[in-house]
Amino acid sequence: MHRAIPAVLITAAVFVVVWEFQPTPNATVAAPGVTTSQGGNLTVPGTAEATRWGTVQVEAVFSNGKLSDIEMLQTPRDRHATRAIPILRQEALQAQSADIDTVTGATVTSEAYARSLQAAIDAKRN
Repeated sequence: MHRAIPAVLITAAVFVVVWEFQPTPNATVAAPGVTTSQGGNLTVPGTAEATRWGTVQVEAVFSNGKLSDIEMLQTPRDRHATRAIPILRQEALQAQSADIDTVTGATVTSEAYARSLQAAIDAKRN
């Protein structure tokens, strides 16, 4: 009986560690080229960032050198991501950069969004 208690505690601890494990995204896929529309807008896709809930990829639109819009090319099918993406978009447009806060409950998606957006911004500069 005395051995059962430590065994249960160890099993519970292992379960918590496995449950909270967040793997590093599998891959970052390079973005295709930059395009210019007839209106002079520059459209730059970001990298596709793999997460355990799905892939996050943005497309940044620049008008007169400023970030004017951010569209989603790939969105994870997750309720937290669905809630977070409009907030991330608004913050990035307001900040005019990928230096944005994470959305509570969607940390992994927020970080992937910022990495994809930063890749688009960097591609625009090159």
